[in-house]
Amino acid sequence: MKKFLLGILAGIIIAGVSGVVIFFAAWKLARKAPEPPKAAWMALRLEGELPEAAPASIPLPAFEDRTPMTVAEVWSALRRAARDQHIKGVMVKPRGLVMGWAKLDEIRQGMEAVRRAGKPVYVWLAAPGTREYYLATAADRVFLSPEDLLDMKGMRIEAAYFRGTLDKLGVEVEVEHVGRYKDAGDIFTRTSMSPETKEALNSILDDLFPRLCEAIGKARKMEPAKVRALMDEGPFLAPQARDKGLVDELAYERAANKQLADRAHVEENQVISARDFLRSAGEPGRRTKNLAFLVAQGDILRGASADLFGEDRSISPRPMAAHMRRIADDPSIRGVIVRVDSPGGDAIASDEILDELKILSKKKPVVISMSDVAASGGYYISMTGDPVVAYPSTLTGSIGVIYGKVNLKGLYTKLGVSKEILKRGRFADIDSDYQKLSPEGRAKLRESLEFVYNGFLKRVADGRKKTPAQIDPLAQGRVWLGSQAKERELVDELGGLDKAVELLRGRADIGKDEAVRLVLYPGRKSMWDQLFSRAEPQEGSASPGDASLLFRELPSGVAPWLQGGILRVMPYRLDIR
Repeated sequence: MKKFLLGILAGIIIAGVSGVVIFFAAWKLARKAPEPPKAAWMALRLEGELPEAAPASIPLPAFEDRTPMTVAEVWSALRRAARDQHIKGVMVKPRGLVMGWAKLDEIRQGMEAVRRAGKPVYVWLAAPGTREYYLATAADRVFLSPEDLLDMKGMRIEAAYFRGTLDKLGVEVEVEHVGRYKDAGDIFTRTSMSPETKEALNSILDDLFPRLCEAIGKARKMEPAKVRALMDEGPFLAPQARDKGLVDELAYERAANKQLADRAHVEENQVISARDFLRSAGEPGRRTKNLAFLVAQGDILRGASADLFGEDRSISPRPMAAHMRRIADDPSIRGVIVRVDSPGGDAIASDEILDELKILSKKKPVVISMSDVAASGGYYISMTGDPVVAYPSTLTGSIGVIYGKVNLKGLYTKLGVSKEILKRGRFADIDSDYQKLSPEGRAKLRESLEFVYNGFLKRVADGRKKTPAQIDPLAQGRVWLGSQAKERELVDELGGLDKAVELLRGRADIGKDEAVRLVLYPGRKSMWDQLFSRAEPQEGSASPGDASLLFRELPSGVAPWLQGGILRVMPYRLDIR
């Protein structure tokens, strides 16, 4: 009886939730797009992540506006705001940003485009760190809440090493790699940075930090040396930030809104959100050409790439190939921007994706646009031979391969577990977790790694129109910033989506006076669509009980290690603060 009653209760709850979702989904479909404003200022609120791929939208009023906009949507909103005569100014409100410096550069470029159109751009800061402040310096005027703190104090890179912990557990990780700088396994095998790691990371900081100081100095009319000195004084109380010229005024949000409205000659309540502005009717009188915006975001893995709700969290060959076929077969698509934001992953999956991209490139004009990270396998899939655009702060390169194997014999012994191995075949136990690699097994593994590495060099050489011998000194697993990669001819251009669109216009024969629309692949789905798509698994997809679904919830760069095999993966996950 108890189970029967619980079943009835569960059914009522599910039916109730389903009814609410269906009601609001119908409400959303019936709702008309917002009317374009006659005169207004646009509010762009940025919180947390700025994804490349569109996350699932929840068809409930309370959640709809909390779904983050994508990079392409922010780009479209700011470029259209710059052109639209009805938008008189823009207020940007960043908070708790979780994104790399390349995406920050993309937003700054959009803000500068609005300013070049003669429209004011203001920023109101709440609990800002260095990222939020860097973004704010692209504005005409910067406001900080009066009782707030500007947490700007320079940059740092931290690296954690787990060798000591693993030793205590009786776990040994054996790593083989090709490339002096391919040190992804060091976190398991060392207790501190190697000289090669320090060299590469210090090189990144020595490039990023001066550019940060220069950008802030240019915006705030200070010498870069003065900005460097100020970094040593941070963080700053709100009055200190104002007195030192880092912000223009201390004001609460509504007061900042009022100042922008006055400057834009509109009423304070004449405001439209960036999201609603994009949903409003398009620009009459402008011919629009469609460009596919194909997102390759996350770890490169074999198999499915969807989580429990069908949302893409990684890159895998079959779903990517399906998107490419749809793009190739769509006559309305004039060209393709392949947007790469990936630290790499599985070597074979990377090769399959590159092959599909080369096929697409023969059917449609293609430009590669690198986001925060396009390293190792992420760089590999960019080698189609088409133009490659990176931001100065993109993390790229890392041309190398690595293999890791765990020996759990010590842990098993501590737990009272023993194993006995019977085998047929000389190397049948090469990947056993109960023994170390034998010298013969290690030599066999090195043979495979060298083969994959040489293939990597060849693909890069073909894509960059060079020889493997020219690429090898630039490879060795070293991570480069986009600015450094440009100097070494590993990318073609420095810039963001504006530069990618400019190049694609030329390749697709699209005039400068013609508007372009970025069509997102994969497109945004409602959570309801996602749930139904999971109820009907597609070929190659993971079932809800598949352990591979766990990989999609892990931090970037971790899942490929758990999946195993030879990897083209970035040696570290950088969160430069």
